[in-house]
Amino acid sequence: MVFCAWERGKLFALLEWRFTMSRTLSVHQDGRDIYDIVLDTSFDRLSAEVEKLAVEGRRVCIVTDSTVAELYLSEVRDIFKECCGEIVVFTFQAGEARKNLETVQQLYETLIRRHFDRKDWLVALGGGVVGDLCGYAAATYLRGVSFIQIPTTLLAQVDSSIGGKTGVDFASYKNMVGAFHMPSLVYTNVSTLKTLSQEQYSSGMGEVIKHGLIQDREYYGWIQAHREEIGNREEEVCLEMIARSDEIKRRVVEEDPKEQGARALLNFGHTLGHALEKQLSFSMLHGHCVGLGSIGAVKMSVDRGYLPKDAVETLKDLMEALRMPVSVGGVDGEMVIGDTKSDKKMDGGAIRFILLRGIGQAAVDRTVTEDEMRAGLSAVLQ
Repeated sequence: MVFCAWERGKLFALLEWRFTMSRTLSVHQDGRDIYDIVLDTSFDRLSAEVEKLAVEGRRVCIVTDSTVAELYLSEVRDIFKECCGEIVVFTFQAGEARKNLETVQQLYETLIRRHFDRKDWLVALGGGVVGDLCGYAAATYLRGVSFIQIPTTLLAQVDSSIGGKTGVDFASYKNMVGAFHMPSLVYTNVSTLKTLSQEQYSSGMGEVIKHGLIQDREYYGWIQAHREEIGNREEEVCLEMIARSDEIKRRVVEEDPKEQGARALLNFGHTLGHALEKQLSFSMLHGHCVGLGSIGAVKMSVDRGYLPKDAVETLKDLMEALRMPVSVGGVDGEMVIGDTKSDKKMDGGAIRFILLRGIGQAAVDRTVTEDEMRAGLSAVLQ
């Protein structure tokens, strides 16, 4: 086949664009690569990435929820059929309410009955609930089996799929039972964002904005400047955004894989956010609660003189532009403060609160008072 110069130029431009629309980040630990984070705009590379792992002829259990199963299970299952042995599917009802030990027990029973051994694999296909639950099961079944993360929500793509923190809720306490267990691959198909509801999509922005606030002032400015494209889910901008957030998460995880120091900074917005989630009986999405918690933490940082006085309104304007809630009603502030004392981030009776000394400059603070938390909550409670 012969191409004219114009056609060759068009073809090369298309190939160059396609190349730039794919990224790979490697996560390192103890001087070696432990897994890749692959970003693409389809599942086209998934087969090649899976084949790099020791999955040939092994049993694979794809763990997903009832919502994601209807959208992506068939395509992903067919990809794994090409390079693996037996494929088992475990599907549970979508929602935070099923992220508990009872669902994990049901998954254990499925694995036992299908004779899964330590060399077999789990695959988490879905959002943060699926990834956390599947990862915890992988960490604890037969004292640990390998697993792959295929995150399909923005929140999972920029946060929960990376870093090996797994867990489930216990009673009404979020992520109180868990383990550190690194995935062997994180494969992000950015096009899955198109099937998210507006609520789910904007929830993920709570974690995206957090990354800029705690680690990268320039990135926070980039989010502000690209709010319209982000809101429209423009694929190229979304891939860039996810890649930049993943790079921040990767750096922090590499420095502190077990959350003994710097990784605690990723909990910015989470102390108040988790307490709000509990008081709302998990009726508000996690990323939205993190966003509200971030407003509260920014208000506390302003009150201490660390940030300019307009920082709260600047953050609220950005969140409103991305259709995120900036306030909540029907919540007892004193109950929220009480719940922070049951948070897993407590340290010797003191709350490890994350404040900002500047945009992009987060720090752990163990001196936050209840009055300061009340003032922070005043910025979000109606």
